[in-house]
Amino acid sequence: MAHLSARLLLLGLLLWASWVCSAAPQDGCTFLGEEETSSFYQEGDVVLGGLFPLHYSPVSSVTSFQREPFSARALRWMETMMFAVKEINQRRDLLPHLTLGFHIRDSCDHVPVSLRGSLLLVNGQPEWVADYRGAGQGPGSDCTAVRRAVSPVIIGDAASGVSMAVLRTLGSFQIPLVSYFASCSCLSDQKQFPTFMRTMPSDAFQIRALVRLVRYFHWTWVGVIGVESDYARFAIQLFLQESVHFGMCAAYVHFYPVVLTQHAVGQLVDIIQVSKEIKLRSILRECLHRNVTGLQLIASEAWATSKSLWREFGDLLTGTLGFGIRKADVIPGLKDFLTRLGPSHGRQSAFLAEFWEETFNCRVNDSLNTHTHSVSYLDREPCSGREVLGDVYTPFADVSQLRVSYNVYKAVYLIAHALQDMTNCVAGQGPFINGTCGDPKHVKPWQVSLWLKILCSLLLNRYHCLFLICTFDHNGDPIASYDLMNWQRGQDGSLRLVKVGFYDASLADGRDLVINESVIQWPVGKQVPRSVCSESCPPGTRVARKKGEPVCCFDCIPCAEGEVSNQTDSLNCIRCSDVTWPNEARDHCVPKTIEFLSYQESMGVILCVVSILGACASLSVLAVFVANRHTPIVRGNNMELSFLLLLFLSICFLIGLLFIGEPSDWLCRIRYPAFGVSFALCISCLLAKTMVVLMAFRATLPGRDVMRWFGPAQQRASVVLCTAIQGLICLIWLLTRPPYTNLNTGHISSVIIIDCAMGSEVAFWCVLGYIGLLACMCFILAFLARKLPDNFNEAKFITFSMLIFFAVWITFIPVYVSTAGKYTVAVHVFAILASAFGLLVCIFAPKCYIVVLRPEKNIYTGIKQVVHRRLIISH
Repeated sequence: MAHLSARLLLLGLLLWASWVCSAAPQDGCTFLGEEETSSFYQEGDVVLGGLFPLHYSPVSSVTSFQREPFSARALRWMETMMFAVKEINQRRDLLPHLTLGFHIRDSCDHVPVSLRGSLLLVNGQPEWVADYRGAGQGPGSDCTAVRRAVSPVIIGDAASGVSMAVLRTLGSFQIPLVSYFASCSCLSDQKQFPTFMRTMPSDAFQIRALVRLVRYFHWTWVGVIGVESDYARFAIQLFLQESVHFGMCAAYVHFYPVVLTQHAVGQLVDIIQVSKEIKLRSILRECLHRNVTGLQLIASEAWATSKSLWREFGDLLTGTLGFGIRKADVIPGLKDFLTRLGPSHGRQSAFLAEFWEETFNCRVNDSLNTHTHSVSYLDREPCSGREVLGDVYTPFADVSQLRVSYNVYKAVYLIAHALQDMTNCVAGQGPFINGTCGDPKHVKPWQVSLWLKILCSLLLNRYHCLFLICTFDHNGDPIASYDLMNWQRGQDGSLRLVKVGFYDASLADGRDLVINESVIQWPVGKQVPRSVCSESCPPGTRVARKKGEPVCCFDCIPCAEGEVSNQTDSLNCIRCSDVTWPNEARDHCVPKTIEFLSYQESMGVILCVVSILGACASLSVLAVFVANRHTPIVRGNNMELSFLLLLFLSICFLIGLLFIGEPSDWLCRIRYPAFGVSFALCISCLLAKTMVVLMAFRATLPGRDVMRWFGPAQQRASVVLCTAIQGLICLIWLLTRPPYTNLNTGHISSVIIIDCAMGSEVAFWCVLGYIGLLACMCFILAFLARKLPDNFNEAKFITFSMLIFFAVWITFIPVYVSTAGKYTVAVHVFAILASAFGLLVCIFAPKCYIVVLRPEKNIYTGIKQVVHRRLIISH
């Protein structure tokens, strides 16, 4: 209530300042203040009010910056309203029994002037006016004093800030305002502005379009400036909120004062961005003064199609992109209506006089122009009367870009259709009390407002269309559709406004913005300009935010080991699966390299060849011993155990082949038991040979007859017994936790190592430990038997072979534990081959030397003969 009272008080004070009613009823109301004659008026049953910014109030205190005093575009908008009223009055299918009139005033794009004009429109005061009673045929020849009718609805204003001021004054009285150019999304608030409607899309749509345009070209680093006003702050706030969702940042947000000073403009030239046309002109002049070029400007609909800036700032504006209101193809008859004007109209209307004089740079005799008082104006030649509007270019007669003009045209028709719905209403079924409909010839503002809302609800549900307005949203705003315009320089230097795309808010995301890049002309070169704080992070890297800086400023960090990113500006890297690994660029996962000790690689081939050579060598020695089995050195060194040892050594060499090639479960189950049993056989044979030699030596002493306790049967039994223990260990291993194939990715992340897992580490070390136990026993006994005669000193060679065996396997343990992959297997095979070769060479090489190369030493005498006989007996 307090807010409403404040509004009523404000309006009362304004009305009191403009009007004083005399006590005598016949005297009526008297207008106080300067009398206004600058307006267009035509009587009708319903007089539509109109507010248009024909002139602009001063906005700059910088003497070098000149404002544009007169807008030919705004005059075209005025004339378009008059044309639409004339066209409706001539129709028989729309308001056939109702005549529309108009009362059009200049708002000067200034709140006080606009408020004054709106009060004059809704009060209908008497005034000396140019009479436009000829149904829009043109000004009358006489100026008469008429009682201007009250306007129940106003079309205007162009500026959002001015419209808000008018609405806050007149809104409490439910006087509807239909704007053709006010785009602030704040006006969509039906609680604050319940009587506001518009044929201009809300800035919310334009902001989405601008954000999608910036996103389309990957411009993430933009400067945002605006005039110090509620409208600019609200629009910029919406832009910043929307842009955050698409990863865009504001390099700066700057508001400049409404009254531009030289200092204020100087601060702006380095951060220029879109603004209103009248404000932008001052900033562009300063940019020219400082030779600032190569700017990529993004124009709002306020000046995206304003050709008046081109003549002075063409070099700066080349390549500008901006959204303009979707233009109409044509309004039939408007071109002829506009070009009907002649020099005689300048003597009947101050607006037309000023337009004519500015267009042809002359003075109209008896001109009503009151806005131009400069010395240069007084020096102008009088107009000849032969000037023809069609011979010169002027924005007034340019109907190639009907955008705002078409919004004016639609606003008039929107009101006309609302009045038509009121006319067609059946008594008793109307929206008012007792089902009344209202009288169109005595319509009240609140009734017009309600019928406009009813019409918008029909358009919201698409019951029918009015020209290009087929849908409204729930706020009463028309669904936006913009043309994307590109400012291009023609071959003759003139401006070419080229449509390079469009934005349609009614379409789904991803299809709402369409751009034809091939026809765009850029400010510099043929490449799309770049505007980023940090270059995009390529695939294979991720974004790392910089502390204290906007999200668009970041570092690019390579993905960690085992992770990839396959998108530009990825926030996170994705870990590859267990069987894949990043490629070199780390932009996608590739199958891991399979690694095992194979026959195709050099190391596998070498080990394979050595294994076969070792087996062949063992079998060759066996063949030599078999061929010389009757000689003393063969018979005297326990021939049967020697043959078994050579056979088992050849098996040990061949066991190494089980470790080469791709592992499988069955191969893993064979590999380790075969290794353990084969070496147990070899060491058991050596242990038996050592015991035989030792006992044979001890048996030569008086009273020592021990050989009968360790004959051939006992020797074979000892080998079988020692090997059986190892076999039992392996059997338990296989039955409890057998070895199996393992895909190992723990050692080398980029490689899958196929190896044999032990299954039971304890069992493996038990197998290895048992072999070590047999070797220790063999070493001890061989060391005790080292004093035998030279030709039969086999124990000495067994001692050396055991030392080599220990050296190999003691070295094997730390190397085996510290290596991984195929190298672990290679170490294992190497240990098998080295120990086997140690046994073969140390034990059998001296005997082969005597048998093959020194046969003369292959004899025995004396004690040797006794030992020899003991050994033969042991066999």
